[in-house]
Amino acid sequence: MMLLRDNKKIFVFVLVAAFMVAVTSCEDFLDLKPTDGLVRSEYWNNKEEVLSTLAGAYKKLAVMHRSLFTHGEIRGDLLDEYPNGNLPNNERKMMEANIQSDNTYAKWGEYYTVINLCNHVIKLAPSVQDVDQTFTDFLLQQYISEATFLRSLSYFYLVRIWNDVPLVLEPSETDNVDFFPPLTPADSVLSKITADLLEISNKILEVYPTVEESKSRATAGAVYALLADISLWRFEYEDCIEYVEKVESSGEYFLLPATEWFDIFQPGFSLEGIFEIYFEENLNQSNKLYSITFSNDYFIASEYALNVLDVGVLGAAEQIRGNGSISLENKIWKYGGQYPDQITARPSESNTSANFIVYRLADLYLMKAEALSQLGDFSRAEEYLNMVRDRANVEPLNLANDTQTAEFLILEERAKELAFEGKRWFDLLRMGRRNNYENRDKLVEILIQDVPSTQKLVQKAKLSNPLGWFMPIHINEIERNREINQNPYYYVEN
Repeated sequence: MMLLRDNKKIFVFVLVAAFMVAVTSCEDFLDLKPTDGLVRSEYWNNKEEVLSTLAGAYKKLAVMHRSLFTHGEIRGDLLDEYPNGNLPNNERKMMEANIQSDNTYAKWGEYYTVINLCNHVIKLAPSVQDVDQTFTDFLLQQYISEATFLRSLSYFYLVRIWNDVPLVLEPSETDNVDFFPPLTPADSVLSKITADLLEISNKILEVYPTVEESKSRATAGAVYALLADISLWRFEYEDCIEYVEKVESSGEYFLLPATEWFDIFQPGFSLEGIFEIYFEENLNQSNKLYSITFSNDYFIASEYALNVLDVGVLGAAEQIRGNGSISLENKIWKYGGQYPDQITARPSESNTSANFIVYRLADLYLMKAEALSQLGDFSRAEEYLNMVRDRANVEPLNLANDTQTAEFLILEERAKELAFEGKRWFDLLRMGRRNNYENRDKLVEILIQDVPSTQKLVQKAKLSNPLGWFMPIHINEIERNREINQNPYYYVEN
């Protein structure tokens, strides 16, 4: 473990020096809307400048980690507000299903900043070969592939959070670019990014020179993981299974043994990880995960989370995942703990260095189990479900050859294995949307569990409308962009 922690520091130092050093000089420029000719004539002159733009996209994605966590968890059923705590009002409103269009989490600008940087790489990088003869076809394709992955990942988050969103595929390289794009139907956005990901799937690297780099930059495994996730969201089960099997057949990823399960989070960069956003406090690459999940008295584990992750009598049952997910004070432990003992917190010199894991192998095994069960292949679904359970030292489950029973069991298993990793809300939303909203009532009950009792009936009636499961478009965007209309659910503010 110590060797891997040291390697993380060495890797990040090398990456910052060789991969991101130019970002500090160009990042502010890239965040601006350039004037005519500036991008082409004064910046895109060599492969290093292409790389720095790509690095900027990775860095901007890292800055978004609080948004990724919040949107993935706060409206679900694994968190409660810390009693008499310090939870900011925007988060509280989300937990109470009382979201309005001025909520800061209704802003999508950070996602489009990543997309714009990626669009610059995809559109302008090929022209750099005309002025930099050392910019090889291989390197060009790699950079474009990484940018395509990051753009696609950003759009997948956008669709799951807002549903219909503007599809922007051109960089804002001149003052004449249309800065008021209309909304694109969610399914059209997903079709586009699926096609893009398939286009690069055989062109992007499978591994990099180090394990750490292979986990924090886009790889073929990350591309197929994203494709599997998109397919499951679209209920394209056979495609989901195919993409998970692509990751399996690569031989690059392995479930860690139970004794090493917490290594996934501390120190991170485990052999189970497929794509994670890295942080290193010693190099000023810090996150807010420790503070927002552990030290600031924002959240505690919900009663549901405590029930499913209870270690049980004599420390049996969920000992591995329970002790590794929740502290003795019922706080989130994956980003705050140094060891899986529920007691020893990360020391101050490393408490902002926890990686945010976007995809890991256990996640994909449970995706595959869900897809198989929806196709009626219960024996194989049980196999993948129970591989994850066996690793956690818990008894195997029988899916009873019933699709809905299997759905709820697998959904609960995802809650246990992936608790607080930014997955739960999207899992619940997928459940609520499936089979023409047959689980609508179950999802609504989850949505209103933290609503004051005096408002439950009103909120229950409102949230029976699936449009209310998505976020409003922030009022600033509505006022700025004449081509978009508010999600109809929020025409009258709740």
